[in-house]
Amino acid sequence: MSELLLSIDVGTQSVRALAFDLRGEIRGKAQIHIEPYFSSQPGWAEQEPQLYWNSIGKACAQLWADGAVAPAQIAGMSLTTQRATSVCIGADDQPLRPAIVWLDQRRTENLKPVGGLWGMAFKLAGMSDAIAHFQGEAEANWLATQQPELWAKTRRFVLLSSYLNHLLVGEWLDSVGAQVGYLPFDFKRLQWAKDSDWKWRGLPIRREQLVDLLPPGSPLGGLTATAAAHLGLPSGLPVIAGAADKACEVLGAGCVSPDVACLSFGTTATINTTVQKYVEVVPFVPPYPAAVPGAYNTEIQIYRGFWMVSWFKRQFAQREQQIADERGIAPEELFDELLRQVPPGSMGLTLQPYWSPGVREPGPEAKGAIIGFGDVHTRAHIYRSILEGLAYALREGSERIEKRSSKIHRLRVAGGGSQSDGAMQLTADIFGKPAERPHVYETSGLGAAINAAVGLGLHGDYAGAVAAMTRTGEVFEPDPQARRTYDQLYRRVYKKMYRQLQPLYKEIREITGYPP
Repeated sequence: MSELLLSIDVGTQSVRALAFDLRGEIRGKAQIHIEPYFSSQPGWAEQEPQLYWNSIGKACAQLWADGAVAPAQIAGMSLTTQRATSVCIGADDQPLRPAIVWLDQRRTENLKPVGGLWGMAFKLAGMSDAIAHFQGEAEANWLATQQPELWAKTRRFVLLSSYLNHLLVGEWLDSVGAQVGYLPFDFKRLQWAKDSDWKWRGLPIRREQLVDLLPPGSPLGGLTATAAAHLGLPSGLPVIAGAADKACEVLGAGCVSPDVACLSFGTTATINTTVQKYVEVVPFVPPYPAAVPGAYNTEIQIYRGFWMVSWFKRQFAQREQQIADERGIAPEELFDELLRQVPPGSMGLTLQPYWSPGVREPGPEAKGAIIGFGDVHTRAHIYRSILEGLAYALREGSERIEKRSSKIHRLRVAGGGSQSDGAMQLTADIFGKPAERPHVYETSGLGAAINAAVGLGLHGDYAGAVAAMTRTGEVFEPDPQARRTYDQLYRRVYKKMYRQLQPLYKEIREITGYPP
């Protein structure tokens, strides 16, 4: 009997093929590492769309070759991908150029602002700069202005998830839960924007360039014969709509109610809850579609969050790298020892993790800062202050969410950083709440499997699927003494940093031109 669910998780640095059972246990896993992007110009990040498809085939082939799972055991499948990576498709349904990856930093300057009544409304609301930022960041605007001949040939302008789902089922369909990007999407109504929406005026996209959308958990169709051969699966195998990787991560961590927050310790650090009502935690910044139909994720991001750990490793961790090479282990395994060398609070060394500017809060002038240096501080203090600064910022995000939604009582922590016991403990201490690891690390893949389970009717609804397929692993309780230290530093130091440093950030930006 077919009883397993296949999740394809297309991330920035790897593609995974994961087989889950109906209890949410991983029965088989294969991972293919990929180059995140290539750059032909400074700040650009592009990748060939075919690379992702080829890597999916390789991951599935490796999964079957490992022998723990057979293709005949797979009842259906679902896809989750990185967000906001866009693909131009021509009349022959083939990509016209490399995909623009979400890490791309190019901008389009001097665009015509949104005018008319919308323009007046934005001016009155103080939103003109934010709308201009949206236009400048939109890949479609860059393509239309910088590569107009190619844009004229673009029959469809789609996200990576849409492109891959088309290759799977042969139709231009995608999940509502995957629509996170600079597109004319109505986040409140969870569908493409009405003709009267300002986004059609701020973007060059036409409705016929977009795909049809279905809620997460909806059948997208069956595998085509070509896709089935590529994946080593039966033709016609059901493909169920998943969602974007962050949305699936929240679902796979079991965070489906407003009182349970999902912290993601990944390249972009985030805090999310799942709500049934549209709530803008930061004014004019919409919540994203959840992996549960009709629901929203109240996401607050710390862009380049745990990227700072990679930055620290490159700049300061040569010793750990050398020891790790000698022992044949990853250097991250030694980082918890650095944490243990330093007391909670890093002896006053306090970090503000705005390594990349924001749109509104923090604003485009924002910079990172580390204050409180003394002659006692070492690189171990710097490392701990990075993790503490990220946790402070996420706690601040949780307080914003609580003001607009419900009180948060529990924390589930996912992402690469969650594998550090030290990071988990200081998170519990800073939040003053237990920090729980999900029972599996592959929470994005598990979220997609939950979509598949419900879509196939193997679990009756999302509540039942989450109850059966998610649970907590190790739980880290707050240490009372550390909690008191962190609470003082958070309230009396960290929360005042941005407000007091913001005028200096503006001066730095004016003098140096950075950030642009």
